[in-house]
Amino acid sequence: MTWIPFVFAAMVGFNHAFEADHVLAVGNIANKRPSIWMAIKDGIFWGLGHTSMIFLVGVFIIIGKLFLLEEVEFEFFEVFVGISMVGLGLYRLVKYQKTHDHSHTPKDANYRVAYSVGLIHGLAGSGTVILLAMSEIKSNVEGIFYLLIFGIGSILGMMVVAGVFTLPYLKSIQSGGAFHKVLVWISAGLCLSYGVWMIVSYFQ
Repeated sequence: MTWIPFVFAAMVGFNHAFEADHVLAVGNIANKRPSIWMAIKDGIFWGLGHTSMIFLVGVFIIIGKLFLLEEVEFEFFEVFVGISMVGLGLYRLVKYQKTHDHSHTPKDANYRVAYSVGLIHGLAGSGTVILLAMSEIKSNVEGIFYLLIFGIGSILGMMVVAGVFTLPYLKSIQSGGAFHKVLVWISAGLCLSYGVWMIVSYFQ
């Protein structure tokens, strides 16, 4: 067994985390965190959700020898990604207006949102990833292993994204409340706008 395809899978997975919809979505989830580590955990949970969905769909197709990739329009799930991004953007703005991020309740340690968004992104991107795995690997076992390595790469990539994205929002390095407010509005606005664009693009 050659390891080249699996090294390639890790690299593709890492780069996959830096796609615009992923960065904007996780950025809006992570930028409310009071520490880099909590933001990085958002990235981890997004990656776990993303990987578990791709793995589930992949096993169903690869092991079951099902050729659903030609029948299922995976691009349709991009609409759900767009809807989730609109929701994230609106929720971030509403929550910021109510709390101004001055307090962080125990609920802030909840990572279900990051995991759920990862599931949606994984469903939308699973078709492409599985096709890539099936083109690179012929063995069922190796194909599943390929998906896992891709997932690990995407988790590592999103850890970097979440950690870096939250830096400007940390209280310790902010120049003032107005600056923080502008950053929140920009990031939430971009997330919302990109989500609308994804929805409109599909139906055009």
